[in-house]
Amino acid sequence: MALGVGDKIPKFSAKDGNGDDFDSVSIVGKKPIVFYFYPKDQTPGCTAQACGFRDKYEDFKVLGAEVIGISSDTVASHQKFAKQYKLPFTLLSDNDKKIRTLFGVKPDLFGLLPGRVTYVVDKNGIIQLIFDSLVATNHIPRALEAIKKIVL
Repeated sequence: MALGVGDKIPKFSAKDGNGDDFDSVSIVGKKPIVFYFYPKDQTPGCTAQACGFRDKYEDFKVLGAEVIGISSDTVASHQKFAKQYKLPFTLLSDNDKKIRTLFGVKPDLFGLLPGRVTYVVDKNGIIQLIFDSLVATNHIPRALEAIKKIVL
């Protein structure tokens, strides 16, 4: 069953882009978070989306929020992607698609691509916005606007 607005983010763990263990309890419930699910490292839309979050990252940080990208790519792929585009935020490897399934992120384009969905979560771990759009660059302003509403 898919998560909805008002739901609490469930506990999950994954490897981050450095190969370290990430546990959601280390951050969920402590600060606002933007979790964004994207199809694949090094593709045009996903690169534009990641660079958009990179370019606005300081705006999120000033508001006390964290940004976390999630795809099924490997740790090595995330390392290369983050280094190439100087991404300052965490990328999680969901290669078994457990996190995507836990959140209920549906595939796009007739099931051909993993979905592109952004979840904005308040400091209590409650989902305040779910934004589902194939247009990668639309996610950044929507997420930032939602974070501003939460903290201001």
